[in-house]
Amino acid sequence: MFWESVKIALDALVSNKLRSILTMLGIIIGVGAVIAMVSIGMGVRDKVSNSIASLGSNLIIVIPGAASSSGVRQAAGTNITLTLKDAEAMAREVYGIGEVAPSVSKQYQMVAGNMNWTTNVQGTTPEYLEVRNLSVQAGSFITDEDVETRNRVAVIGTTVASNLFTNINPIGQSIRINNAPFTIIGVLESKGQSAGGQDQDDTVIIPLTTAQERMMGITYVQTISVQAANSEVVDQVQEGITSLLRARHDITADKTDDFTVRNLASVMATAQETTGTITLLLGSIAAISLLVGGIGIMNIMMVSVTERTREIGIRKALGARYSNILMQFLIEAIVIGVIGGAIGIVTGIGISYAISSVAGWNTVITATPILVAFGFSVGIGLFFGLYPARKAALLNPIDALRYE
Repeated sequence: MFWESVKIALDALVSNKLRSILTMLGIIIGVGAVIAMVSIGMGVRDKVSNSIASLGSNLIIVIPGAASSSGVRQAAGTNITLTLKDAEAMAREVYGIGEVAPSVSKQYQMVAGNMNWTTNVQGTTPEYLEVRNLSVQAGSFITDEDVETRNRVAVIGTTVASNLFTNINPIGQSIRINNAPFTIIGVLESKGQSAGGQDQDDTVIIPLTTAQERMMGITYVQTISVQAANSEVVDQVQEGITSLLRARHDITADKTDDFTVRNLASVMATAQETTGTITLLLGSIAAISLLVGGIGIMNIMMVSVTERTREIGIRKALGARYSNILMQFLIEAIVIGVIGGAIGIVTGIGISYAISSVAGWNTVITATPILVAFGFSVGIGLFFGLYPARKAALLNPIDALRYE
């Protein structure tokens, strides 16, 4: 009886092809929109997560606190409180630390031949390569010997290389940074843009002591990047750094820290929560189309019941029970939802790929939104088809046969 009802439902849909297609259109659009919107939202979430992760794994950033002038506190990082000895003490005394890389930075103009480029010059130590999850594309990175001897060597990003050296291998070439000569010893692998839109390849890295003493004339550091040994000890390392620096800087319990410790794990969690909310919002807005499609199913099923009143009366007169009529029209509504959902899945996946290739947006297609959207399409067919099916099943066979 079930498969007979399915056959009758399919025959009814095929006999009214245009009407059936128009009825399915709402479900197709709804399912396709849900899959496309969720894939865009998950793509944004994935891109933000990868961008934050590219800064370094288990990364903790220590920067100076806010300086005060005439009672007015300035932005974080404006104070001069961190030193190379602070970084060395962290690596030596705080449990759970993997690597520590102190650094300073400043914008400088660089000149190579008849080309020039202004970018951020980063003075740091060899540990910076691992702490910041960098890799060298060609050449080599700065060494401990470069830091000890204050060598004038530089490692450049791909953006700097493309702007200063066209069709020339930059390794071994000489550049002038703020009129001081440097030899390029390496080129970094490209990392692209950060979550904030900053070009991570537009950078130059030189030894920390060279930047401090030969370029900037300072003895302090502006940032200390710390890599925790693993993700489980990040919070413990952060607390250890805070306690160590408070002791080293003689900060009593009633005083404010003259430094700031930032844990990128919390930044990652906040970013994922925000993008997750955006994904849910996009999916919810798209799901409204599914409700519209359900109303369309109910409308067309009501019309179908009216048109087939005599058929229903004849079937009841021949012995069809309430459950038989109810099953017939319910299956017809569910079939509309199933076919519309299947076409909608193909449409949604196609739209996602089209957006990714044409607009260049990052989209992520997973099984979960596809299964949820398809389940909703079937459920909506069942829910909105129930009332017309009950109306057909409760029809009096005498009245049905008299219906003109």
